[in-house]
Amino acid sequence: MKANKILRVFISLFFVASFAQDLKLNTNDSKVTVDGTSNVHDWTVEAKVMNGKMNAQLETALKINQLTFSVEVEQLKSGKSGMDKNTYKALNSTKFKTIDFKMTKVQKMTKLSDNNYQLELSGDLTIAGTTKTIVLVASAQVQGNKLVLIGKHKLNMTHYGVEPPKALMGTIKTGEEVTVNFKVMYQ
Repeated sequence: MKANKILRVFISLFFVASFAQDLKLNTNDSKVTVDGTSNVHDWTVEAKVMNGKMNAQLETALKINQLTFSVEVEQLKSGKSGMDKNTYKALNSTKFKTIDFKMTKVQKMTKLSDNNYQLELSGDLTIAGTTKTIVLVASAQVQGNKLVLIGKHKLNMTHYGVEPPKALMGTIKTGEEVTVNFKVMYQ
């Protein structure tokens, strides 16, 4: 009888531990930057306000069921107010307040070691009202009840209907291609 009760408790704990859990983006331990070029100098903006959710199983084998990520456009900061204003104008921030990514599928997951994985995540990226399907390549590290995703993704702004920002009456022009660098923690 006692052994039966212990077995039931053990089985219950096993099933609870193996179920997926809802995680939120830890903004204090996350960083997203966008790097670009211009005919004068390279530039970087950093996302100061982000949100995200994930539903994943972290114990035993990693399984990601759902992942979303959002950046507030007018919280992309370069440290130069003029550049920031040009960025917001190019992204039409009065109409489109956020840049959003929503995972649709885990295309590939390779286990590198006990808590480290290489991922290819397919999803919809929406910038300035235009949505495109992309594949994000990221390394993933399970740290207890946390999942850290690290990677970068190149994209062309014009593919999203965004005209690269200009300054000084068009004498300073930014390149069309940017690189999004991310290290985000969900817990």
